[in-house]
Amino acid sequence: MVGGSVGKVATALVALCCVVFVTQATEYHVGWVFNVQSYGWGKIFTAGDVLVFDYVPGTHNVVEVDEAEWGACQPRPGARTHTSGHDRITLHHGTNYFICSFPDHCDKGVNIAVTAK
Repeated sequence: MVGGSVGKVATALVALCCVVFVTQATEYHVGWVFNVQSYGWGKIFTAGDVLVFDYVPGTHNVVEVDEAEWGACQPRPGARTHTSGHDRITLHHGTNYFICSFPDHCDKGVNIAVTAK
């Protein structure tokens, strides 16, 4: 009987070690408007989470930039630009930077930096 109990315990331990934790990305909607910089305060983002930028097409765009481009409000030529008005962007680990490249929009606060763990 002891051998059977040990076998069951061993099987249970193996099964426990094989448990896979499934995480689901969270989707966050960003109202892409002037003075949006405070977006994300109090939120904890994880790599794989999705930001959905909502705006009227033709009034803004969303450009993925690096820290220097974000600080200067000036994207590099060929930077990835989204224009649908319902742009879904998956966050990568680290800080993710976004601006609107329409004239003066970034300077007027249409930009965010979001850090994902």
